[in-house]
Amino acid sequence: MAHNLIQKKGESTWYVRLAVPVDVQSAMGGKIVLIQSLKTGLRSEAMTRRLSVLAGWKAQFKAARDKRSNRGDGWKERIAGDAHDFSKIIRQLKTDTALGESKPSLLNIDPADLEEFRQAVFSNTERGQRRQAEAEAEAVYGMQGKDGELAVHDLAHKMALEMWGGLIAHANDFSATEAEEMQVILTDPAAHKVKSPITKQRIATFRQYREARNVATKTIDQQQSKLEKLSAYLGKEGKPLDFDAVSAWLDSLKLASKTLTQYLLAGNTFWKWAVKHDTRWREDYRDKANPFENHELPQTRGKERADRKRKDFQPKEIAELHAAALAADHTTLADLILLGAYTGARIEELCQLRVEHLIEPDGIDSFDIVDSKTAAGIRVVPVHPALSSIVERLKVDSKDGFLIPSDSKNKYGIRSDALSKAFGRLKEAHGYGAQHVFHSIRKTVITQLVRAEVQGTLIAELVGHETGTVTFDVYSQGASSSQKLEAISKLSLPSVG
Repeated sequence: MAHNLIQKKGESTWYVRLAVPVDVQSAMGGKIVLIQSLKTGLRSEAMTRRLSVLAGWKAQFKAARDKRSNRGDGWKERIAGDAHDFSKIIRQLKTDTALGESKPSLLNIDPADLEEFRQAVFSNTERGQRRQAEAEAEAVYGMQGKDGELAVHDLAHKMALEMWGGLIAHANDFSATEAEEMQVILTDPAAHKVKSPITKQRIATFRQYREARNVATKTIDQQQSKLEKLSAYLGKEGKPLDFDAVSAWLDSLKLASKTLTQYLLAGNTFWKWAVKHDTRWREDYRDKANPFENHELPQTRGKERADRKRKDFQPKEIAELHAAALAADHTTLADLILLGAYTGARIEELCQLRVEHLIEPDGIDSFDIVDSKTAAGIRVVPVHPALSSIVERLKVDSKDGFLIPSDSKNKYGIRSDALSKAFGRLKEAHGYGAQHVFHSIRKTVITQLVRAEVQGTLIAELVGHETGTVTFDVYSQGASSSQKLEAISKLSLPSVG
């Protein structure tokens, strides 16, 4: 037996024998042991022949386990739903019977057939005798009239669930544990608590997939957070992942439409990944529509939309904020304000500028902006004459290669984090609200360039926007360095004093 070989009594032929693990016995036709003749009396030959047979059996065990593993828990929800509907039918039948209703129903029992039904239920078999004992214990056996019919309804319900469960378990090769769990759900559909399919393991796998495709870490973290919130909501409310549940979740967040759109994007991205790359998910949701699509979010209108829109600063206001930063001895913030006012660059673009990003195309001092949130944002912007001395000082004083010093410890490597907050405190101290941010300076720059009659395509090139036309975005090499310098030189701030 040490090598799975046996000889039957009185035979010289060798057999291979293998015990069937409990969890796959149903898949192996209920067998607890597998035995096959090796058709040889030579033990040495049997040792070799047994290997292929054992390998075949173990492959069947693995296939059965894989099938069960890939099945997931989706079947529990379907079983619970069907059992709930069936229970409603039985309850209605009992109600009709108790009220003496004569309307036809799906399981209506003709009194003339009641005795024949009882004989079939309590047949002279082991199962029939067991049912009779159960019925007698419940004072059902021998009951006549309405009470008898109600009792038979209950027994018919129990029998139907028992047979139904047996068929399902057989057809799907359920393990003993699965079959037992299914019977519990059939008997009491409410016993099944819906679990969120957006599990920690799935989220982790989804994250690995996104990281392998170089998606920004901040984006991955934000989407993961949103998915975890949805998963917690589904688990707490006991809701399945469907359109209604997602809609109710969005309503519970009480956020602006723009933010809710980001929540839907996170869910939609996850759903498409799961359908394509998660076998179990694909099986559980093969007939389900994407629950993150076709939601109608609240629309912001009129004054509310205008109140939320960011406003630009007036040049004089930027100059005043710059003076205030100097007065507060925050030289770095003051430098950053001027850099923004004379380039129109985003705050993080400025904070990512290094000494080597100071270049001289066509002999013109320029910033080589190579780190931007968009492809169009990668650009060359001439150094405004008003910035020459500041840029030279920043270059000389740089200790880490960056023009703008920053002690920000943002986990995403965002160097502007602390400076952005410092600007927020500064502008709030001078009476500016949420509509005014550092990005408002960028709006001021664009407005100044427009009013200085700079060509629209050149403005887009300077601030890193696409024009939306193939001619300029694809084919044109853009303006010359001298054209850019002429345009950028039209920016100015009034003196404050």
